[in-house]
Amino acid sequence: MGKLYIVSTPIGNLEDMTLRAIRILAEADLILSEDTRRTGILLKHFKIEKPQLSYFEFNEEKRIPQVIEKLRTGLNIALVSDAGTPLISDPGFKLVRECVKLGIKVESIPGASAVLTALTVSSLPTDKFLFLGYLPKTQSKATRILENLKKIQELQKMTVILFESPHKLLQTLENLKEVFGDLEIVIARELTKIHQEIRREKISKSISHFQKTKPKGEFTLLF
Repeated sequence: MGKLYIVSTPIGNLEDMTLRAIRILAEADLILSEDTRRTGILLKHFKIEKPQLSYFEFNEEKRIPQVIEKLRTGLNIALVSDAGTPLISDPGFKLVRECVKLGIKVESIPGASAVLTALTVSSLPTDKFLFLGYLPKTQSKATRILENLKKIQELQKMTVILFESPHKLLQTLENLKEVFGDLEIVIARELTKIHQEIRREKISKSISHFQKTKPKGEFTLLF
């Protein structure tokens, strides 16, 4: 019986790749990649030559039986996402759940995470935090979640962390302002990269900025 490795990769800076992650990828028989092209660049950088199999949101259900069969034959398989820690707002938990159900060993190789990177640089309290990932695409559902969150925060103060895509950033900021008022927010972009940007300001100022400057890249929001 093989083993499934959940391997964290850099979120931008290749120097954040751990020695253990490099070793596991080099030793694995197969690498499951959310984006084979991006993973190929990573493997080439570290001089690793291994076969890849695409594993992303829209082929996950089909891939799981194939991967389980390979693990049962004794292959050791590494799962990586586009960047950061796999399964965090990325596919993979269904595969892990199936492996655990069947008694196949799963091992996590820790490393870079946009959630923790943004939290520790935000200057917001770190003792308690809630990660919501991406809000629902439907604005009404997103608003209901934020309204319930506001009630929760009245009972327990905590730092809230969201992921957001560039094309939905302004809408989400408007939703936040509508529910919470013009609160202080931290917006992190291009974390660990050369052009890393951390904005700490009122939501109204963020809205004004991104109305004039088109959002680019993936965003992490904290408040």
